Amino acid sequence: MTQAGALQRAQVQWRTLVVVVCSQILGGAGLAAGVTVGALLAQDMLGSASLAGLPIALFTLGSALAAFTVGRLSQRWGRRIGLGIGFSAGGLGALGVVAAAVADQVPMLFLALFIYGAGTATNLQARYAGTDLAPDSRRATAISIAMVATTIGAVAGPNLVEPLGDLARSLGIPPLAGPFLLAAAAYLAAGMILFVFLRPDPFLLAKQLAAADAAAESSPEAGPAADTTSPEATPTAAAATAPKPGNGAYIGATVMVLTQIAMVAIMTMTPIHMLAHGHGLGSVGLVIGLHVGAMWLPSLVTGVLVDKLGRIPMSVAAAVILLAAGLVGAAAPGDSLGLLILALILLGVGWNVGLIAGTALVVDATVPENRPRTQGGIDVLIALAGAGGGAMSGMVMAATSFASLSLGGGLLALLLVPVLFWARRTRTLTTAG
Repeated sequence: MTQAGALQRAQVQWRTLVVVVCSQILGGAGLAAGVTVGALLAQDMLGSASLAGLPIALFTLGSALAAFTVGRLSQRWGRRIGLGIGFSAGGLGALGVVAAAVADQVPMLFLALFIYGAGTATNLQARYAGTDLAPDSRRATAISIAMVATTIGAVAGPNLVEPLGDLARSLGIPPLAGPFLLAAAAYLAAGMILFVFLRPDPFLLAKQLAAADAAAESSPEAGPAADTTSPEATPTAAAATAPKPGNGAYIGATVMVLTQIAMVAIMTMTPIHMLAHGHGLGSVGLVIGLHVGAMWLPSLVTGVLVDKLGRIPMSVAAAVILLAAGLVGAAAPGDSLGLLILALILLGVGWNVGLIAGTALVVDATVPENRPRTQGGIDVLIALAGAGGGAMSGMVMAATSFASLSLGGGLLALLLVPVLFWARRTRTLTTAG
């Protein structure tokens, strides 16, 4: 790469991270609404706790469709278009949840939660935008910068449950729908920021620079590479000849899928478990807020460790932390706020480590010609895994107990260890641990 190209890459990378950080602050606030009160709103409207995990399952299924769509849009049109549309859809879904609560229409609620899931998927997909122009040795750090910004909105959102409930009540809206008012405004604003300010598009520029480098290597005396930044320069036929992702992408997907199931299953039922043992909405908001903060806040440290210590060792660390979370959650008395906080913080940290390590494995094993499409497909698997975990969590807890659910989630995460040792032995990963 020429000195001018390297300078351009660094400048656009910095600008990209600034824009992504701003959008993620808002995206975190939108994400936290459904996590905090989605199950409680469904329980209130359905009159049953056994299906309280359904909202998480619905907006996670919605996020699966959105992850696929955003990945395809980003592959063809760039991150700006894909992420902007995804966040906007999530905002419209949040408005639909509010309308369903006002009308007391359960079918409308389910449809709106499904659409609201687009915001969740887009919030996760935005982490990839920070890696398009990042140097190979700092990819995990770039992921972490994009993720850590989510902490501000994600922590603030759950702790605004009671004030937003009061606001909703004053507007004639059921209090539990109040956080979705915040989600609508936050997601729509995040989409607007990305659509307006994410210029030049980092993915399209990365493709252009990669094509220029390839042309220079194959024919140093050849003229400049063709412009690949326009959709017309990336026809559908190119997708058929795009290289396949390396095996590291499948290992990374496994890491993220198992951590997602364990995290969603335990997190979904925690508010129900707490209310059943006399905790108030304020305590629920505190626990979930700290949990969501633990999902995102450690990112800066996690990213550096993943880059320095390796993807595989940090993936093993994620499994161990999630097991600890399950053990603490299983042992905690229902009225012990402190132990529940500890369990949910460990749960968030374990998920954070697994997501960043897994994402880095995927980025390492892909190239611009297949990266967004592969990333979107993997995030579909993650979303479906979360949907399954959310849907089954209520049934498992109703049939057994919260302790059994927590222990099961921790043991499931432990399955990562043999998978990762197998991956290291086969030495098929592009980045050694």
